[in-house]
Amino acid sequence: MIEGVVNAAYEPVITLVVRGPSGRTSEIEAVVDTGFTGFLTVTPALATELGLDLRGISRATLADGSEVTFPQYGVAVLWDGQPRYIEADAADTTPLVGMRLLDRHNLNIDVENGGRVLIEAIA
Repeated sequence: MIEGVVNAAYEPVITLVVRGPSGRTSEIEAVVDTGFTGFLTVTPALATELGLDLRGISRATLADGSEVTFPQYGVAVLWDGQPRYIEADAADTTPLVGMRLLDRHNLNIDVENGGRVLIEAIA
């Protein structure tokens, strides 16, 4: 089970630990974004800090219809107590948790400032 909170901007936020190939880790706050179909975004600075391996380039269509590209890195994320090896897009924005990382999980959000965010594996 992963728990978080709805912040004052009404964003569901969780804390994750991400790890690079050298074993270096960082704790990040990430917004759960059900409109994002990838796994995770990290900042370019974090990708550099952790020495993440570049895997390629990903393409995305933004809400305004514009298309953008992002460098994509391999990263380990501690997810529900277990390391999970995923791809993360590097973007100059708040880290985002996408629907692919939420796959096979139930998301429950008490939508109010300070509300509970709960992510549980589907049995």
